[in-house]
Amino acid sequence: MEKTPSYFVTNEAPQRIHSMAKDTKLIVVVRNPVTRAISDYTQTLSKKPEIPTFEVLAFKNRTLGLIDASWSALRIGIYALHLESWMQYFPLSQILFVSGERLITNPAEELAKVQDFLGLQRIITDKHFYFNKTKGFPCLKKPEDTGAPRCLGKSKGRTHPKIDPDVIQRLRKFYKPFNAMFYQMTGQDFQWEKEELEG
Repeated sequence: MEKTPSYFVTNEAPQRIHSMAKDTKLIVVVRNPVTRAISDYTQTLSKKPEIPTFEVLAFKNRTLGLIDASWSALRIGIYALHLESWMQYFPLSQILFVSGERLITNPAEELAKVQDFLGLQRIITDKHFYFNKTKGFPCLKKPEDTGAPRCLGKSKGRTHPKIDPDVIQRLRKFYKPFNAMFYQMTGQDFQWEKEELEG
């Protein structure tokens, strides 16, 4: 098993992985691209506090509303674009898409899908999780309370900066057709638009 977030968006990765092991099972965790971009920015900001604001980086021309799709924080969320490269080498039956949102709201159910996809016995269940209010997401506890629970490190669960709601609206509009394409390609509706209406 190997995990690297950048594989999905690296042009050479599908062909390299296919030539190494064409029967590889691939797991891709995706989340609402708008939230993903803000999270990406938050991560960078923590390392480089001097970078321009999210609003400045998101646009080529804000007055005209031209989104800068070449900015990696935004480009990564155009999932349909990246999936196209993978589908040239791998059938969809070898790719599992995990919802980042459901991984937080119902980790056991998402991990049941992962275990099934990998042909593993369902060992990880809801008794292995507890919700950490400080972090804002579930943490793993060892069965029968053996040892300390495991939570993601301090680089996860950072508070996102407040982003201009108008910019968020424009980004939602920008991603909407790409999301629709992605839902169609995967046969899965991640309901990111529904979630935005509630948010």
